[in-house]
Amino acid sequence: MTKWLIIGGAVVMFVVGFIFLRGPIPHIAIAAEELFTVGPVKVTNTMLTSWVTVILILVVVILATRKEWTLIPSGFQNFLEAVVEGFYNVVVGVAGDANARRFFPVVATIFFFITISNWFSLTPLFNSIGFAKESEHGVVAEGTTIGSIDVVYVPFSSPGKLSTESIEEDDPQAPAKAAAAEEEGKVVAELIPLFRGINTDLNTPRAIAIISFIAVETWGIRSLGLLTYGKKFINLRGPIDAFVGILELISELVRLVSFTFRLFGNMFAGEVVILMFTFLTPLLITLPFYGLELFVGVIQAFIFAMLTLVFAVMAVSHHGDEEHETDSRREGHDAVSISEPAH
Repeated sequence: MTKWLIIGGAVVMFVVGFIFLRGPIPHIAIAAEELFTVGPVKVTNTMLTSWVTVILILVVVILATRKEWTLIPSGFQNFLEAVVEGFYNVVVGVAGDANARRFFPVVATIFFFITISNWFSLTPLFNSIGFAKESEHGVVAEGTTIGSIDVVYVPFSSPGKLSTESIEEDDPQAPAKAAAAEEEGKVVAELIPLFRGINTDLNTPRAIAIISFIAVETWGIRSLGLLTYGKKFINLRGPIDAFVGILELISELVRLVSFTFRLFGNMFAGEVVILMFTFLTPLLITLPFYGLELFVGVIQAFIFAMLTLVFAVMAVSHHGDEEHETDSRREGHDAVSISEPAH
């Protein structure tokens, strides 16, 4: 009986979603779309989304800390303390007590900012509300007026119209079809989303990767000194040591690329999958992928933060461990020399 209820529910979700909830053909673009300009600065939808995300984080923190923190927390304060303390314990387990206090602010900021950004981008506001850019190709939309503002919208599917009419860019009849749609009172336009997942824009993961890189190098230099830390990359004691130093330098720079494309690739691919399944089969397949993206969003943030932490630990301890090992060998050699009988 339970099996048939599950099958029946799945069929109902498929039919209802396919007939009544199918949206327009998704607008997929790698580059962030420009919304407006402020002087020489072009403001994109991912920039706007990042500002909104930061404001939301600040509001939550202010609301959580507006009252004096009690010794025995409860409610949201208890939840917030548990999350922060749990992540701090993870950092302590990797870096130790002394280094955890130095690394935690940067590593925690990276983790929570990426996680909240990824989860926020799964809300219905993203890739569904925006401006219409009129052109000879795109979605054939309905035009209306709200007050004195002309807006366009793409209606959901219906039993009499299961697909959204669109005009492809490479269609030789595109100008004629666009003119025919305009004669019917419709608008041919490309939807420019007002909000878009910030990590689907290559610039955001790259900016976070640069911050991570600068933080790691700064910790290494402050812990070991510029000259000592620089020997990791420039070592003229021999050709092999010089070659190893070059490899170390390349690995440091390649980290920027790997950090950037790991986060960007996972988030952009997830957004495309959700958009496509929302267009093809809403409800039935889209909901499980939403659950998967919730998991992927926090896992990618955790990987980014943990890699930053691991590289930070390596940066502050690499040369110190090496010099300690060298000193130990020298002490052992001296002890052997002293113990040898004189001839």
